[in-house]
Formats: sequence, C-alpha cells, structure tokens
Amino acid sequence: MKTWLLGKNLQELQEVASSCGMPSYAAGQMARWLYKNKVRDIPAMTNLSKATREILGETWQVGGRDPVREEISSDGTKKYLFPAGPEEKTGVEAVLIPEEGRNTLCLSSQAGCKLGCAFCMTARMGFRGQLTAGEIVGQFLRIPETDLLTNVVYMGMGEPFDNWPEVKKSLEILTADWGMAWSPGRITVSTSGILPVLDDFMAGPRAHLAVSLHNPYDEERAQLMPVQKSFPISSVVRKLRTYDFKGQRRLSFEYILFDGWNDTQRHAAALLQLLRGLECRVNLIRFHAIPDFPMLPSGENAIQAFKDRLNRGGLVTTVRASRGQDILAACGMLSVHNTP
Repeated sequence: MKTWLLGKNLQELQEVASSCGMPSYAAGQMARWLYKNKVRDIPAMTNLSKATREILGETWQVGGRDPVREEISSDGTKKYLFPAGPEEKTGVEAVLIPEEGRNTLCLSSQAGCKLGCAFCMTARMGFRGQLTAGEIVGQFLRIPETDLLTNVVYMGMGEPFDNWPEVKKSLEILTADWGMAWSPGRITVSTSGILPVLDDFMAGPRAHLAVSLHNPYDEERAQLMPVQKSFPISSVVRKLRTYDFKGQRRLSFEYILFDGWNDTQRHAAALLQLLRGLECRVNLIRFHAIPDFPMLPSGENAIQAFKDRLNRGGLVTTVRASRGQDILAACGMLSVHNTP
C-alpha cells in the first residue's frame, strides 16, 4: 500500500522530496498540486520531470477518498459518507450546510468518539480510530462543492482536541500560504474542553473556538458528559479567561437545550454568572431526540425565554437553525456502523 502525500505539511513534503532525490523546492511544487490544484494522481504534477514522477510514484500516491454515499435533506443540507481507516472498514460523515452567500462544511476528526456524551449518536458508535490529516482535509477536497466552500467547522464526528496532532496539521494545511491559504477566520474548531490542548490551539492559526458547554453546573454537566470529570467546565472557563478574544478570534459556547434539565431561569442565571465579563457568545441548539435517551427537547417558549434572559444579561445569544434532521445530519446525530 503506497503512502498518501495528502495530509503532509511542507516540512514533511521536503522530507519526501529528499528521499526521492528531488530538490527542496519540489516540496512547494507538490504542495501546490495537492492543495491548490487538487490533483488526484502524481502524473498530473506536470512541472516535475517524468522521471521524478515515476520515482515518486513507486512509493507514494496522492491519496484521498471519494464519498461513497450522498444524502440530501429537504432543506438542502447534504451528508457525505467517506470510507476511513487503513482498510476502509469504517466510515465518517461530513455535512455541507448551504445558505445564501455561504457554504459551510462540517468536518469529522475521528471515526466515532471516546467521550461518551449520553445525548450524542456518534458517542454510541464508540471509538473506531483517529483520522489522519489527509482524511480530514480529504473531506474538504473530495466533495463536489469543494470550490464553493466559504467556511469550515470541526463539529462532525469526534473530539478535535482528542486527535490534536492530526487536526493541528490539517489546520496548517488549510491556512498556510503553501497550502489552501484560507483565512483562519473562516474556520471554527469545537471542543468539549480538553484543557492540555488549549494553549497549543491558541498559539496556532487564529481559528475560532466553540466550547460544548450544555450546563453551567459542574455536577449536572457530569451527568451527561463524562469529560466533565477530567475537565470541569468551571476550570475550562477559568482557563479561557487567560486568553485574548477581543480581536478577530471568536469564542462561542454551544448549549443544547433539554426540557427541564438545563433550560430553566436558574440555569440561565448560572450561565450568566459563569461567563460574566468573558468576550463570547452563546449558540443555543435544539436537542434532536435519539432512541433510548429519556430527555426531551425544550419547547419553543422555554428556548425563547432562556435566550431573552441571556440577552438581557448582556450575553450575546442566538438560536442555531436546525438543519438536516431528516437525514440524521443535525447536531449529535452523525453515526456510522459500517461502510457499504
């Protein structure tokens, strides 16, 4: 099995060039072919000599996988299934969310997830494996709408900070001049709050950060989110206060609303207290009911009352539109049991 070039950064491509007897500048040429021209095979890298391409092709391939299934929601959302893993025995899903003047791709960073959040279908898959940077970037490059994308969110399957080395490399590829040269301001990375990674994330490309909060009380959050036991939300917020979010980098908190569990005025007051003085916003998310989970979505009146209380308290708060629920593409609904 030949090794993928896709997912390698410039330094790694320089090592590839050296191993094949190519000059160091060939790394930049390969990067352009991979990430700007989006070629699918080495013979297409026509500014490399034919002999060089033949040597390169003995060990390497461009890599990347096409989606094997596409589903389209009644609201225009599209969900793509990609084979994943060394033997393509599992799969991951990516979701395209089209809006007027905006096309957002929701990327997966892991096959399944380790964190075990009780309300998430991906968690029920268990953990199937880490995605490589090539598999992450490949989701971007191999959908038909790749050239129409305006935004990327790392909010699909998995916890991005639990696969940080590969996620970090994929961010570098997306934002570097030698890569896809995207503005970091078009990218958002979501996390449940893996504290040891935060410093390194904040030191990297200035992508936005979204923290999955869901309950302002440590003891209540622990009921549904096992990660709370290792990284309490109070500790996560305390750490976030040490960073500067007053510039172009945006901090947001994701808050799924469950009827009677976290949607009361008591919770709104506690959330205001927890986030007071922090430059941030809150995105309220309607819970999408899943089998064998006892909690129900909050009613529209409760959602509006919660939102109004936060806004009155000076916390910028919006309700995220629910997209793709009919094809199980909405928040918390991504799940793959096998690939076709």
